[in-house]
Amino acid sequence: MLFALLGVVAVGSGVLVVTTRHLVHAALWLVLTLGAVAGCFLLLSAEFVAWVQVLIYVGAVVVLLLFGLMLTRAPIGASDELDSSRGQQVAAAVTAAAVAGVLVASLVDSFRGARIDLSGDHVAGSARQAGEAIFGSWVLPFEVLSLLLLAALVGAIVLSRRDISPDPVPLDTRSGD
Repeated sequence: MLFALLGVVAVGSGVLVVTTRHLVHAALWLVLTLGAVAGCFLLLSAEFVAWVQVLIYVGAVVVLLLFGLMLTRAPIGASDELDSSRGQQVAAAVTAAAVAGVLVASLVDSFRGARIDLSGDHVAGSARQAGEAIFGSWVLPFEVLSLLLLAALVGAIVLSRRDISPDPVPLDTRSGD
């Protein structure tokens, strides 16, 4: 029951992420979406993945997104540029429904009859296995992703360093200094 509730919260807030007209509100809805997904991981006994979800996605990626919004002087409030035509909305909804249908159909077909054994001392999904996967066979994509995030942060700082006034006043000619 709780898993279904968290799933509904994740889907509902995910829809609000892409439909809101306020960029900061979209980032906050994204926090709720990612938090609900972390709750789903906790209910599936994947505590390590849940805490990584909270630390990396909620803690780092959303903060990076908010810093990018602030540093690039993006419109914080409601923006008419975010409005799309009715045709684009219908095309996006049809595409999303098609992708969701294919995903649900493939997941149902793949896991039909599968059972999760929550009793016993199994170590599936343990922190050790996740660490070995990330830093063993997936170390190159992990490092590429970290460089991509670093490049995004440096790019946001470079874009924000433009002078606000077109004709800055030199320090030695200011009065009262």
